[in-house]
Amino acid sequence: MRFLIDECLHESLIGVARGAGFEATHVNHLGLSGKPDWELAARIVKDEFTFVTNNRIDFMRLFRKMELHAGLIIIVPNVVPTAQRAMFQAAISYLGGKELINSAIEVSLEGNAVKCVEYPLPRS
Repeated sequence: MRFLIDECLHESLIGVARGAGFEATHVNHLGLSGKPDWELAARIVKDEFTFVTNNRIDFMRLFRKMELHAGLIIIVPNVVPTAQRAMFQAAISYLGGKELINSAIEVSLEGNAVKCVEYPLPRS
């Protein structure tokens, strides 16, 4: 699994993924910051990235239109980098190494606990 971290999330999430044994990069490192979402989505599919974002509405809409994608991880609340790292780590642990093909995981907070909810993301 290869992760691409969106520009709305902290670059330190790369270290979380790599620490868990995965390849990861950030939108900023690929020169894609500021690009329109549809252009970013094309790159995500082309390079078979599992995309990690905080931009739920726009990317849910885009991913629903894709015939095949490597998955979407949505960190729901807009939180500080420390919390982003903890939530992303929880998502990686939740996955347990399995692929997210045509699926999404929403990561949220319930009190002090992190909650991961996985669901299929079919074409609309």
